[in-house]
Amino acid sequence: MATRDRRLAEFDGAGEPPPGLPVEVLCEDHSGTYQLPFACRYVEGRWQNDAAGVPVEATVIGWRVPRAKHSGFA
Repeated sequence: MATRDRRLAEFDGAGEPPPGLPVEVLCEDHSGTYQLPFACRYVEGRWQNDAAGVPVEATVIGWRVPRAKHSGFA
């Protein structure tokens, strides 16, 4: 349970994301929680894959604005 709570705390989006904003989502199923490997948008009350435009067939329990990617160079 601690892992679920910790991961959920990282996805701090409250309510619905702003229209048209691609976000990272946290999902949950019988095996636990996981982050989808693609950006999603919340459109007309449903989550969809940002690039493909197809519905997400998972239970989304949290979202966040994408984090900046680090190149690994100092």
